[in-house]
Amino acid sequence: MEKTVFEITKMDCPSEENLIRMKLDGIPGIQHLQFEIPARKLIIFHSGSLDKIEQSILELNLGGEKLSTEPTDQTDFSEQANQRSLLWKVLAINFAFFLIEITTGFISKSMGLVADSLDMLADAVVYGLSLFAVGGSLIQKKRIARMAGYFQIALAMIGFIEVLRRFFGATQFPDYTTMIIVSSFALIANGLCLYLLQKSRSQDEAHMKASMIFTSNDVIINLGVIIAGLLVNWLQSNKPDLIVGTIVFVLVIQGARRILKLGN
Repeated sequence: MEKTVFEITKMDCPSEENLIRMKLDGIPGIQHLQFEIPARKLIIFHSGSLDKIEQSILELNLGGEKLSTEPTDQTDFSEQANQRSLLWKVLAINFAFFLIEITTGFISKSMGLVADSLDMLADAVVYGLSLFAVGGSLIQKKRIARMAGYFQIALAMIGFIEVLRRFFGATQFPDYTTMIIVSSFALIANGLCLYLLQKSRSQDEAHMKASMIFTSNDVIINLGVIIAGLLVNWLQSNKPDLIVGTIVFVLVIQGARRILKLGN
């Protein structure tokens, strides 16, 4: 058996980990996947050819690059028994905040919150696919991935149209207080999800490092909406909210494209 190390430069949260797991699911020869999210490393224990594995990783466009391959005698791969329970928890947190943010986003007229809600939904979809794909056929998994990916893109495109409408036409001033408060709670929720999933890896990683939290795209998005809310109040303009909303919609589409690649 061999151990191959990949650097995944765009893997900064457990959502990308689950995408990779689903993409590599069913490839012959893979014995175990070991993820080191803070270091953006994926270690694959496998036998036989590496070509299919490497091709699948590259198809996700997460910046995968093979660093090394070497023989190994390791055969003991203990999995966490509570991994499924943890996935249910982070799925519930992400989906709950999708509902909270999309509702408060429409009420407060904030496109930043609406866009962030779709990012939360994208993470919930990934965790959901990880759970519901277990025991299901490969065809079912691909069908669900395609439906989820196209749904995400459709919602993001509707969001783009609304941003353009507000930018060039109707001026709707968002409630900056709601933006800041809701995004602050979403920031805490994302930090909790990262903590729960990272804590499950080992006792050495039970206390998450601050540097790990602030490399997450999800957390950066939350901070972006908070800053946009402050700028909306300071400048008395809806433009910061629209700009942040546009940026997040682009990230949502990128995430949806990765989900679609699971359906190939």
